[in-house]
Amino acid sequence: MIFVEKINKSFGEENVLKDVSVTFEEGKTNLIIGASGSGKTVLLKAIAGLHGIDSGRILYDDIVFSALNDQARKVIHKQTGMLFQGAALFDFATVEENVRFPLDFFTGWTAAEKRERVAYCLNRVNLYGVENKYPSELSGGMQKRVGIARAIVMNPKYLFCDEPNSGLDPQTAILIDRLISDITHEFHMTTIINTHDMNSVMAIGEKVVFIYKGEKAWEGPPGDIFQTGNKELNDFVFASEMAKMLQQVRS
Repeated sequence: MIFVEKINKSFGEENVLKDVSVTFEEGKTNLIIGASGSGKTVLLKAIAGLHGIDSGRILYDDIVFSALNDQARKVIHKQTGMLFQGAALFDFATVEENVRFPLDFFTGWTAAEKRERVAYCLNRVNLYGVENKYPSELSGGMQKRVGIARAIVMNPKYLFCDEPNSGLDPQTAILIDRLISDITHEFHMTTIINTHDMNSVMAIGEKVVFIYKGEKAWEGPPGDIFQTGNKELNDFVFASEMAKMLQQVRS
């Protein structure tokens, strides 16, 4: 479980996050939604420790993560997986080397132990025989699956996903959604997903947090989204659905 308590974050004079409090539940897919510039990406990166916060607290279970120094945070980072937007693979490295990177950085495992773990994670995301390929030789969906394999290679307790379906066709996006959901429940992780894709929200969301102009404007289960009466949330959902329809017409 991850608990965010009254956190604030500014860049210069712009207050990007304003007294945001929310609990992200263990063993569930927790989705953060909101328009571009709403603060949802900053929130995700603050939780993951990629941005500092100006005030408030971030707790990983009973540990006040936001109060830890860099050395103490490394212990938490060993338990954390991150799927970046666009997969963020190293172009110069093979698939095996990309997935193995956290093991090289955080563990003293033997080469054989690392190969076995990498093979397991690639198999878990349904990738076979690609160990020696480079990212440029893979499709966008396959690159995302390599990114997921790298994110889970340390068997994390916490998984962060930044726009995992960005740039993917609808069918591949569904596959990635299902994979993230399956892995979350299989390993009982606290998974936080930053997305603007309402298909993902309705398909795999278990808890949804809507951020509007840096504030938490609504939270709840996805089945309640269309019954909230929240104008900003309704506008966001409508705009998302219209954008999806236009994209489908153009394709």
